[in-house]
Amino acid sequence: MGRPAIASLACALAALALCAPAAGAATLIIEGAGDGHGVGMSQDGALGYAQHGWSDAQILAHYYTGTTLGQAPANTVVKVLEGTKVARVPLERYVRGVVAAEMPASWPMAALEAQAIASRTYALTADAGGARFDVYADTRSQVYEGAAAETATSNAAVTATAGQIVEYDGQPAATYYFASSGGMTEDNENSFLGSTPEPWLRAVPDAYETSASDWRVSMSFATAAARLAGLVKGAFRGIEVRQRGASPRIAAAEVLGSRGTAQVSGPELEARLGLDSTWAYFSVKNGASVTREPDLSGQPPFVPKPPEAPPEATPASAPATASTPSAAAGPQGGTQAPAPSASTSAAGGAAA
Repeated sequence: MGRPAIASLACALAALALCAPAAGAATLIIEGAGDGHGVGMSQDGALGYAQHGWSDAQILAHYYTGTTLGQAPANTVVKVLEGTKVARVPLERYVRGVVAAEMPASWPMAALEAQAIASRTYALTADAGGARFDVYADTRSQVYEGAAAETATSNAAVTATAGQIVEYDGQPAATYYFASSGGMTEDNENSFLGSTPEPWLRAVPDAYETSASDWRVSMSFATAAARLAGLVKGAFRGIEVRQRGASPRIAAAEVLGSRGTAQVSGPELEARLGLDSTWAYFSVKNGASVTREPDLSGQPPFVPKPPEAPPEATPASAPATASTPSAAAGPQGGTQAPAPSASTSAAGGAAA
């Protein structure tokens, strides 16, 4: 190869090097929506539906497809792991300690009642500790703070729904919930990877979320590479989405490196990068230029759907009417994804 050819090749390689993001200069921009895994009931969405006059039964029928309301077995006791000790708590007392911790008492009664029924059902279907205990007292299951957290309003919601649970085909249904959906919930198998699809945990539009749940995170390539340690081959170059769920939540992606790629799930990306949810889009900023990262999921841009008519629901007893909306704090708690298993019907954990 002559000197002119060598010079031309050197120039071409230099140009390619300039095109590739430099780890020290580039910024990874992540834009997304929602807070939590997106499976089941959105607490913020329940607030919105209650403020629009929906009953607790209608809210639950919306989020848990094809379900009805039934009754919990009498004298049920929940085994709660508090620290290193297991407490045996009567079901209704347990639910009072959960509702007060998971949802602001200032929210409409219909939302609090929906939370009470979901929390009661979750306790019946949970199996966090096998034969030793049913639920953790923290976000690994659902937050339980006991009598110290109880309020007159949240207790009234528990009393109004005493014994009511969510059922699918005559059996208690695992009632996962979370803080905010971003406008659409997700099929359970797309968030709880490895789980069996459950017919009551299908993605549904969430038209009445009451607060903007969009978020944006920026970090240097060096920070992103450190958080993705073990997945970056060579120098970090970005993230390419390969598969999304029924909503824009990421199921599978690839971490791009100068020496190859590594597969990564959406939940692992969320955990590694410290995101609010797997509903995320990636861009790279170099100087004033911002370039969207490759997205091979084929998922079109999300377009919110208009509110639908309240669904039919079969209550165990006549549901209470929603109270007048009042100023509310943001959602607290929710449910955490369970470890992958053959089925999610015997629940994993709960939290936002």
